[in-house]
Amino acid sequence: MKAFRITALFALVVAVAYAHAGEPLEPHDLWSAWRFDPGVVIPIGISALLYARGARVSRGIKPWQQICFWAGLLTLVVALISPVHPLGEVLFSAHMTQHEVLMLIAAPLLVLSRPLVAFLWALPFEWRRTAGRWSKAEGVQRAWLFITAPIAAWLIHATALWLWHAPTLFQATLDNEWIHSAQHLSFFLSALLFWWSLIQARNTSAYGSGVVYMFTTAIHTSALGALLTFAPTLFYPAYARTAVAWGLSPLEDQQIGGLIMWVPGGLVYMIAGLWLFAEWLRHSDSVVARRQYAD
Repeated sequence: MKAFRITALFALVVAVAYAHAGEPLEPHDLWSAWRFDPGVVIPIGISALLYARGARVSRGIKPWQQICFWAGLLTLVVALISPVHPLGEVLFSAHMTQHEVLMLIAAPLLVLSRPLVAFLWALPFEWRRTAGRWSKAEGVQRAWLFITAPIAAWLIHATALWLWHAPTLFQATLDNEWIHSAQHLSFFLSALLFWWSLIQARNTSAYGSGVVYMFTTAIHTSALGALLTFAPTLFYPAYARTAVAWGLSPLEDQQIGGLIMWVPGGLVYMIAGLWLFAEWLRHSDSVVARRQYAD
């Protein structure tokens, strides 16, 4: 009987999640439109289990970092599993919101949490030792240093942003779930690289270059947002069929999406740039103070 109840509950969840599969989402379906894609749910679940097992203050993972991790993971759930995801398939503005949540909230929170340390502690000792040897291999070290160099991370992130917003590629994400997943993955991974390369900076020159890269990112993303906002024509015709049901014309939907990238998105980069600038000044002052003390 217990097994029957569990099976029935699972069937109900699946039925609710996929009740309108293949049909455009409409307002009355919004709150039941959760997407339990195994390719998303399983990695998030494994990450949560590993972090819960490995994150301890005694292992150097501070409470505020643990808060950042769980907040970042919850943000991923909101962006990829909650109704925000299917809403992004019928409204361009919702799709843009989803991207901004992935790149400007989830990615920096997860970088600040330093999850790799907790993940390693969660593994058996032999696995940790093997992972440590592998990570110290010369080829792995060179590749990691190359892609996490601020200029490389900046270029990768900027390329992903502009390339995927080309009308042909963006349209393809709405027609093919694999391409859609590739878009989200490239946005999220490139954002992780970008924030890692700048937040983990620990010397004066790195802080200085980080300020430049953060502000230039604010500029080029704002430019893309402004282009979408003021464009007189519709870039993504697929939304012409679905936006009307939500009380928006297709062009209004595109303009709102552009504003979301332009204003809130640009503001996050500007605030992060100012924080890096403050850290740069603080670090410079501490270096000067140590030199004066040494003299």
